[in-house]
Amino acid sequence: MQFDELIAEAKAVRLRAYAPYSHFPVGAAILGRSGRIFTGCNVENLSFGLTICAERGAVCAALAAGERDFVAMAVVADSREPVTPCGACRQVLAEFAPEMEICSANLHEVRFSARVIDLLPRPKAGILDNP
Repeated sequence: MQFDELIAEAKAVRLRAYAPYSHFPVGAAILGRSGRIFTGCNVENLSFGLTICAERGAVCAALAAGERDFVAMAVVADSREPVTPCGACRQVLAEFAPEMEICSANLHEVRFSARVIDLLPRPKAGILDNP
């Protein structure tokens, strides 16, 4: 899969992030099976637990527009190495698209790709199979 368009969208939305505490803006772009792209940026809160990550913001934007079938995601941050989704984002992504490939990129053209299931193995094991 070519991620250039998703990375460009994630890079652009990153500039809209609200990150007054960490000064670490992140952008994400998710591609729906429909071909539509949805974006999200991190929105921080003084109570860090209330912060919304870019990845979950993109998923919520897609869901609000009626998209639930995801093909790929890009995440962009200004970091030495490309960042990958946090644990909470991995669990949310696994809810909808465990086989989806995510391409993480930094502003220096360094990329890392992995499927959600490889970042969070067995996301539902033991949870839904209780007697």
